[in-house]
Amino acid sequence: MIIKEVTDILEELAPLTYAEDFDNVGLLVGDLNREVTGILVTLDTLEAVIDEAIRHNCNLVVSFHPIIFKGLKKLTGSDYVERVVIKALKNDIAIYSMHTALDNSSLGVNAKICEVLGVSHTKVLIPQKGTIKKLSTYVPLADADPLLAALFQAGAGTMGNYSNCSFRAEGLGSYLASEHANPTKGEIGRTHLEKEMQIHIIFPKAKQKKVLEALFKNHPYEEVAYEITTLENTNNEIGMGMIGTLEKPWDPIKFLEHIKQTMRAGCIRHSALLEKKIHKVAVLGGSGAFAIAAAKAAGADIFISADVKYHQFFEADDTMVIADIGHYETEQFTKNLLVDYLMKKIPNFAIRLSASKTNPIKYL
Repeated sequence: MIIKEVTDILEELAPLTYAEDFDNVGLLVGDLNREVTGILVTLDTLEAVIDEAIRHNCNLVVSFHPIIFKGLKKLTGSDYVERVVIKALKNDIAIYSMHTALDNSSLGVNAKICEVLGVSHTKVLIPQKGTIKKLSTYVPLADADPLLAALFQAGAGTMGNYSNCSFRAEGLGSYLASEHANPTKGEIGRTHLEKEMQIHIIFPKAKQKKVLEALFKNHPYEEVAYEITTLENTNNEIGMGMIGTLEKPWDPIKFLEHIKQTMRAGCIRHSALLEKKIHKVAVLGGSGAFAIAAAKAAGADIFISADVKYHQFFEADDTMVIADIGHYETEQFTKNLLVDYLMKKIPNFAIRLSASKTNPIKYL
């Protein structure tokens, strides 16, 4: 396999279009066309991880956090980021990062947290806006069904539990072909009227390239008339955080103990406990204090995240518990998720879970 084949598989799980605008995801170091000798999956790409990749003949490191986040103006080895990049380049090791693309995937970071904690009946806490697109086009009546079939095959026309969704309306199209045209129907120099089908069909923004390829490949006209618009409809399959329920309500102290054990937390910083049991749980891996209001609005009994500041704990406002269990701790199982996913997609291939402990925070 070449690296691009692996990254295409990863982007089925977490398309890069899911990533937040501020992020730096995708192939950060290396050549997409290089043959893969082995894959090492890690949370962070540190020098120890590159050394590990070298020892095990892995020339592709799949990392959750991007080692290059801000722009690099020089490569002199003056800090850990530059040293990692230099060592990776010297040893022909590619680095691919997923970060908020995987955060926003409904099968990603937050789904894994819920799985570990035993939270079920989950849904996205903060759906990402602008993820649903609509294609409108016009095609001769006889060509409408084959075109729609191709668009459905490319990933368009799915709404929740329904597929092959579209809207069609018949009408009359007109065009005048110039002397340089090669019209499928009609004659050069004469206005042609054609009975056409107007088609409207939605698709996720991650599928836009495939949808347009299907449109151009299967539309009979030399010049295809179409438009794409972004819809404001909520897509509950993409977004930050998750919320769900426990099989049975827990005593707050016992549930915190459960979190500490299952998430291997060195400590838990939390707001005041309330005199009600924990049943509805919201989670957001990494720095998630921005989602406190969303968790409250969704009726969560507890919100589990990391990097919560002093004054942000007040936002619990005696309506729910805020639990900060640590940044690394909320994301640590992400690499297990990725290894399991890759092993199912490409079995009998050298895929390794990094043994390097990359948590920079220690506890007494």
